[in-house]
Amino acid sequence: MSGSGTASSTSADFKPVLWTPGDWNAFFGFGTNILVNMLVLTGLLRFVLKMPDSLVFGRILPALGLMMCLSTFYYAFLAYRLAQKTGRTDVCALPSGVSVPHMFIVTFVIMLPITLKTGDPLKGLSAGLVWVFFQSFILMIGGFVAPYIRKITPRAALLGTLAGVSVTFISMRPALEMYMTPQIGLVCFAIILVSWFGGVKYPKGLPAGLVAIAVGMIIAWGSNLFGLGLGGLSVKGVGDAFASFGFSVPLPAFGTVFSGFEYLGIILVTAIPFGIYDLVEAMDNVESAEAAGDEYPTTRVLTADGIVSLIGCMMGNPFINAVYIGHPGWKAMGGRIGYSAATGLMVIVLSWLGIISVLLALVPVVAISPILLYIGMLIGAQAFQTTPVKHAPAIVLAFTPHLAAWAKLQIDTMLASTVTAAQSIGGLAADKVDAVKTAAIAALPQQGVLYHGLEVMGGGSILAGLVLGAIGVFVIERDFTKAAAFALAGAVMTYFGFMHGEAVGIGGGFGVTPAVALAYAVVAGGLFALGRLGTSESYVAHADMHAAPAE
Repeated sequence: MSGSGTASSTSADFKPVLWTPGDWNAFFGFGTNILVNMLVLTGLLRFVLKMPDSLVFGRILPALGLMMCLSTFYYAFLAYRLAQKTGRTDVCALPSGVSVPHMFIVTFVIMLPITLKTGDPLKGLSAGLVWVFFQSFILMIGGFVAPYIRKITPRAALLGTLAGVSVTFISMRPALEMYMTPQIGLVCFAIILVSWFGGVKYPKGLPAGLVAIAVGMIIAWGSNLFGLGLGGLSVKGVGDAFASFGFSVPLPAFGTVFSGFEYLGIILVTAIPFGIYDLVEAMDNVESAEAAGDEYPTTRVLTADGIVSLIGCMMGNPFINAVYIGHPGWKAMGGRIGYSAATGLMVIVLSWLGIISVLLALVPVVAISPILLYIGMLIGAQAFQTTPVKHAPAIVLAFTPHLAAWAKLQIDTMLASTVTAAQSIGGLAADKVDAVKTAAIAALPQQGVLYHGLEVMGGGSILAGLVLGAIGVFVIERDFTKAAAFALAGAVMTYFGFMHGEAVGIGGGFGVTPAVALAYAVVAGGLFALGRLGTSESYVAHADMHAAPAE
């Protein structure tokens, strides 16, 4: 598929433009997205894992900056080659950076438990590095399988499960943050909305993202004059942030990596399924870029993610790289090749000089949140806009596991916070914590909250969404044999815990969630039988007659 902006020549003499005016918009939008993620992971390292600043700013962030710079430069190169090959002037580079879901997984599932158990943050870091080490190889190996998966999976299933991620885990948090500080959030959102959706141009061609951030800073700092403190910024906070200034370059951390292999049993339980998650997510994002007009080789993309993640890991970075959701959004606002490389340079400056905390002290995060909501809106819309209208029910079906996973996360977080609060005021003994959690979860159905249903349906949500979406598409197309094949794949993956389960295994020989696996197998058998029987013309006509709404 090609985009609308084309050039007549596709010869080797064609030289794509490296920077366009639209790259400014994309750079400030994507750059602030990356900045937010860096600020969040810095907070996780310093305040959750309690890692010393010397380790965070002197080891981890420089390695992370190198990884992301290599990634963004490589995807800018791929975009340049695609533009040169096709002679098109509208080619947009794939966005990439730290995988946001994995940022929280490696922190709370791998590094935090080991840090608490050993009392040594360096041990937790070692375990996180081994986690990334294995995921990197899963990505590199999976890169050779992914093109075949893309070929047999309907676009509605790929984009539907991606849209589910974007609506829940990308859009909801920034949307809630906006309404918590609406004086900044809604104003900045309106600035972005009227420009990126409404086509309004700001004076002197200023990028909408920059205008939104500037206005957000003015409101936040101006509110301090009236004692309102909107955005949580202060002069003292800026002064404290300058203490992190310095210059650090990434250095090999082989010893730290390999010392973490003592935790291999704990690590593999999550490294394998989340490596597969990365594989599917990257495929979805490549499919999303192709739907927007830019066709990139899936194998190269996944291999690149694996290689740069491995390089970052060996330098001391416990966060994996991933192709990001959002290519259509950055392309729609004018991003081409340069915005990706410019973001890589920005990350190097931020991470090697240790100035991330300074930016956090100067810019209110709520001013950046609308940019993430915009991306979520665009990805959600794309799933419906670039697939046949009749596949819309399958897209909605692909959403549902992500809604379940998001709701379960909210409940789990609330329970953990409640237990911590009860312990802090002396109202809950340590040996009663598990019993209290179990009792609270058991009482939820009586309040109308089906926690177990959320837990089962939301497990492995990206794979579950893909399988359900594919079954939905093939049933709509009456290709029951292919629907049966995806249902059977769902049965197998559910049996081993890759879908609808919280851990990989075989559950004592009966599967992780045996009832769900059996149900998928029964569905597969029924669909296969239906496909073998065939569908008579009279049956098709009868089904169409009853499916069509009366006019």
